[in-house]
Amino acid sequence: MNPDPLALRKIDHVRFFVGNARQAAYFYRNAFGFDVIAYAGLETRMRHEAGYVLRQGDITFVLASPLGPEHPEAQRIVVHGDGVQDIALQVDDVRQAYEAAISRGAIGVSAPQALEDEHGVYEYATIRTYGDTTHSFVNRDRYRGVFAPGYKPLDPDRYSPQSFKPVGLLTIDHIVANVEEGKMNEWVGWYERVLGFNQLISFDDKDISTEYTALMSKVMQNGTGRIKFPINEPAQAKRRSQIEEYLNYYRGPGVQHIAMTTGNILETIRAMRANDVSFLRVPRTYYDDLLDRVGPIDENVEDLAELGILVDRDEEGYLLQIFTKPVEDRPTLFFEIIERHGSRSFGKGNFKALFEAIEREQARRGTL
Repeated sequence: MNPDPLALRKIDHVRFFVGNARQAAYFYRNAFGFDVIAYAGLETRMRHEAGYVLRQGDITFVLASPLGPEHPEAQRIVVHGDGVQDIALQVDDVRQAYEAAISRGAIGVSAPQALEDEHGVYEYATIRTYGDTTHSFVNRDRYRGVFAPGYKPLDPDRYSPQSFKPVGLLTIDHIVANVEEGKMNEWVGWYERVLGFNQLISFDDKDISTEYTALMSKVMQNGTGRIKFPINEPAQAKRRSQIEEYLNYYRGPGVQHIAMTTGNILETIRAMRANDVSFLRVPRTYYDDLLDRVGPIDENVEDLAELGILVDRDEEGYLLQIFTKPVEDRPTLFFEIIERHGSRSFGKGNFKALFEAIEREQARRGTL
């Protein structure tokens, strides 16, 4: 059996739909260290929306905003606030991937299209996944432009190249979905059936629970293991869990967080803190017996405690991770920064401390 029937290569880019793309680009540039490399809008003859392409390492974000209420997706802003609209997957053959997905039960949004300009041909097609999130299949093998037709390199007068300071982010490690209670296995089956993914690991409410909240999660990956999508659902608990809070304020299923790798998490988090990025904090007591719990690590425990970085170990090594607070006014999308030292897991040993930190934030918001 073909381990990857759609010939998926990697995550090509993540498209966010936001209220003001220009201001959002400023935030991700100055807080997260992304370079703004391309623009589409009125000046490039795009009349319905404005878009900015941001890049750091092998991570590409696209931030798009409607230029009027007639935009077909304009209502997304009212319903969801800013959030992830599309996770684009790079493929060998767009038409083959789209037709295979449709034959396996996917719902099509955009049939295969080839956009062409002086830089070549950019091919894409789109299918629907959980909620109104989509996956696009993208191939840019014959395209040499900055991103896609309609996008132009950014004018220097918009952002000064001299003020751009990357923080060391390298790749997208995984992207997490929140779905309704009872729907996790349905979407696990969808990724298995439609995209040929397999289940890497699962967590139930015994693994992921505190006094007040509980959730269940299964991690899906493609045949090469380069694309990983954990899927969460709420479990029965005494109070409203973080997943229920997300579903309530996002008004349905969607992307909860994006995990990005770094080669030096201490330097990255120091830089992001200097840029005023807010992170969840665990109590100082978390670090008292850290080395007893996880064994020897290369990093100094005091440095980790100062920055609030969590540590976990599995049979293959250890990982370092930290989570931002939500980056919108609604308690929806947030980010994880992760540095892996052999470990391929997702920080199971940190779940309790992490979710108690989230609950403290929920209590401040009055949504626990």
